Amino acid sequence: MGQTIRIPAVAGQFYNADSQDLKNQIEEFIDNTAEKKDCIGAVSPHAGYMYSGSVAGSLYSNIKIPGTVVLLGPNHTGFGERISLMQTGEWSMPFGSMSVSEDFSSMLLRKTGIVSVDNRAHLFEHSLEVQLPFIHYFNKDAHIVPVLLMSVGIDDCRELGHALAEAIKDHAGKTLIIASSDMSHYVSDELARKKDKLAIDRVIDIDPDGLYDVIKKQNISMCGFLPATVMLFAARELGANEGELIKYSTSGEMSGDYEHVVGYAGITVK
Repeated sequence: MGQTIRIPAVAGQFYNADSQDLKNQIEEFIDNTAEKKDCIGAVSPHAGYMYSGSVAGSLYSNIKIPGTVVLLGPNHTGFGERISLMQTGEWSMPFGSMSVSEDFSSMLLRKTGIVSVDNRAHLFEHSLEVQLPFIHYFNKDAHIVPVLLMSVGIDDCRELGHALAEAIKDHAGKTLIIASSDMSHYVSDELARKKDKLAIDRVIDIDPDGLYDVIKKQNISMCGFLPATVMLFAARELGANEGELIKYSTSGEMSGDYEHVVGYAGITVK
């Protein structure tokens, strides 16, 4: 049986499809003066680069990319299982490919029974794909662990976070957890900034229960709050004690429409 290769679903839409053009696009967004730091986790946006590339670029400019990167994203398409892991294979992209860490994936499956091996969920989903060019740019040898979450409760988030933390403790080498999420959707710029701050503050405080609760109570349309909650549970167990907002913006800054914006945040967790 041949190697499973996941082909890009949104190249040419969310980011440039040509190899050199994409490299140039990435370099427009990164900050070469930033001090790279070891992080346990992070929250990164996943919109088209025209809108969220500057936030993602600032975030990744501040992170040391280790040999293994766990990618947690929301399932926008509805395909696949509640928690879908691509256990083996490669993800191709315009200027290279990234291999799935089969060792880590297998270890994660042994730690919990709530994760399903399911490639279908990943075929057309953009939330993890748009992270790859930035990760590959800074560490082309990194391996990824792609996980998508569809509809899970706080107890599942806690269990998955614990399983990730246990797998990371047992895994050789450093591991980074990236939670892919945009913030508020299609509200005014003023309201997005107000509501998003409530969620961002919970991430900075390494408070997964608080993040989950404030999203529900304040009706904040943060599409990747479940991945972020999982990341925070794992990070807290791994000793994280501080978060930092690297950059925040809204789509209004690019589109000029400040009445219907999407918010983007880049946050590190150490």
